[in-house]
Amino acid sequence: MRYHRFVEPRPPPRRKEFAARTWSKLVAFEKRHALLPSGGRVLAAVSGGPDSVCLAHWLSVQARRKGLTVRLLHVHHGLRGREADRDAAFVEKLGRKLGLPVSLVRADVKGLAKARGLGLEEAGRKERYRLLAARARRGRFSAVATGHQLDDQAETVLLHLLRGASLEGLGGMAPRRTLAPGVALIRPLLPLTRAEVRDYLEVHGLPSRRDRSNSDPRFTRNWVRLEVLPLLEERAPGVKERLAAVAEKVRAATGRT
Repeated sequence: MRYHRFVEPRPPPRRKEFAARTWSKLVAFEKRHALLPSGGRVLAAVSGGPDSVCLAHWLSVQARRKGLTVRLLHVHHGLRGREADRDAAFVEKLGRKLGLPVSLVRADVKGLAKARGLGLEEAGRKERYRLLAARARRGRFSAVATGHQLDDQAETVLLHLLRGASLEGLGGMAPRRTLAPGVALIRPLLPLTRAEVRDYLEVHGLPSRRDRSNSDPRFTRNWVRLEVLPLLEERAPGVKERLAAVAEKVRAATGRT
């Protein structure tokens, strides 16, 4: 039996409120972790979903302000037929709108999963990071950016707890880590909740794509997102922020800040 939490519809954010709350979080987080040094070269992973669209727009603004070179990379997993083709076309259109070049790469995730004895979710994740690292090194990018946000961090910590992770695993995702020699993996959206990402898109009038596979609770992460976290949030409001805070403390204690 699935648990669904009723959420009151929220009024659209005002620009002043947005600037004071959401935009200032992004700016402060980027400065604190030195994620985007002036003149840097950044390859952004963009699926077309809300988080990655937010990331692409944020980077396009920072590119103008900091003299960054930014390119969007979309990985076509070959799993969802025409829907995946439409995702790729959407990202190419987004790149044109933001004035950013786009690269499209294809991956045979189903074949890789079968050959390596992995689930589709795990095979897709591993292949995405492999392709991102390879393209970053080939294009001489100093950083690869992903659109992980605070809700993703809370889900990651819970998943590690369920799987009996080590103390280091409970540190979740670091804002910055090494992806490959000379290439950092950065996560500029980690201070934002999923709701704040939606606010960002609404304020800037940005559409996004919806991956229906993200609503399938057969995937463990989806189950945590759709059923476990809403139940915990109902019983203990603010649990996502507290899980993310615990992860930050663990990273500090283990030297992974």
